[in-house]
Amino acid sequence: MTSASSPSPPFPAPSEVRLRLAVQPRLGRTARRIDGAWWPRSYDLAAELPGLLAVLPRSWGRISSVLVHGDTWLDCPEHLDVAGQEVHVGRRDSPTTPDTVCLLTPGRGRWDLLVVPPATTEAEAVSLMERAVTEGE
Repeated sequence: MTSASSPSPPFPAPSEVRLRLAVQPRLGRTARRIDGAWWPRSYDLAAELPGLLAVLPRSWGRISSVLVHGDTWLDCPEHLDVAGQEVHVGRRDSPTTPDTVCLLTPGRGRWDLLVVPPATTEAEAVSLMERAVTEGE
């Protein structure tokens, strides 16, 4: 008798993840505060985060923790299994960073991404993402 395996969650394919990363690395205290921009298709963090983490540069290492704004991602689990690795999800309620997600890698650092709201028009999203990676805001 064979057992039926449960279907995998419908994670976005890497080519479908809408992400722009800044070319220049952070340098000292005067560097920009944003490392890139991410335009998720929904506010379902459990569905969106695995696709994002799958396309990040290998040089960033394995992301072990993600900090999201509690008012933006209302239904967010404390932990997610991403490609067999547990990722801790923390919530923050800082009014200064409502539209960002912070990615943490032990011993390597942190990366902050601007989150473009899913319902944003394509033209506006492209503009916001370009500004984030060139101006760091």
